[in-house]
Amino acid sequence: MLRYAAIDIGSNAVRLLIADISKTENGYGFKKNTLVRVPLRLGDDAFLDHRISDRKVEELLKTMTAFKNLMEVYHVSAYLACATSAMREAQNGAEIIKKIKKLTDVDLEIIEGQREANIIYANHIEENLDIKKSYLYIDVGGGSTELSVFVNRVPVASKSFDIGTIRILDNQDKDETWEEMKNWVKEHTKSLKNLAGIGTGGNINKLFRMSDEKEGMPLTFLKLKALYNQLNSHSLKERISVFGLNPDRADVIIPACEIYITLLKWTGIKQIYVPKVGLVDGIISLLIEENLVDAD
Repeated sequence: MLRYAAIDIGSNAVRLLIADISKTENGYGFKKNTLVRVPLRLGDDAFLDHRISDRKVEELLKTMTAFKNLMEVYHVSAYLACATSAMREAQNGAEIIKKIKKLTDVDLEIIEGQREANIIYANHIEENLDIKKSYLYIDVGGGSTELSVFVNRVPVASKSFDIGTIRILDNQDKDETWEEMKNWVKEHTKSLKNLAGIGTGGNINKLFRMSDEKEGMPLTFLKLKALYNQLNSHSLKERISVFGLNPDRADVIIPACEIYITLLKWTGIKQIYVPKVGLVDGIISLLIEENLVDAD
């Protein structure tokens, strides 16, 4: 059994996905075997102090050691480990990468916003898009939001903005960044008719599950707004008890809603599709392309 692994060191959580690779009629596909998520919240350190604290570095090293051990036990033959917004901003990011390499022999790459967006596209969700529609692809993370515009299933523009859920909770989002995002979105979508949204990231996945919408159906702007009002009317404690949210999801889900709602308002989008994929899925797809598709 061929297995690949993806590691995503995000601003809110650190994830390991181990996937079983198989040959299909149309090439190669994968099935998720194991997904481990550790809510380290590196963003709190990175966005406020611009460095990851010794305690968090220690926790990250322990997490990476566990991930390395799991990859060995599962006989993973290829992996890619990426760090995003928090590590991009931490002044000790390069130093942490060296420590991880020395302790675990795992090569970790700090990726820029554009590469992050490109890895997320490796999921090729555009193959299932309606050719008659244009789409604004929104990926909301803890430290940044990646936006892409698809026309005729082709990405025509994409940009990463330093607006994310942890950044907002820490009051580290800047008015000028919001303004820049608004101008960019309006500029790139103003001439598009029949515009729909696509949302990826842990928060929109959770919101979609809470909506009880049927798989493959879009979440409407009104439903998203109603969910937001419902969540926002409860305290953090109540969100954990009433909605059964994990503590590290119960706080970030509010700013995530705000980012999605704001973008849908700016563009007049009424529906957003939620394909339930993220960076780790994109990494596995990329590994398939690099190791198997090119080799065929």
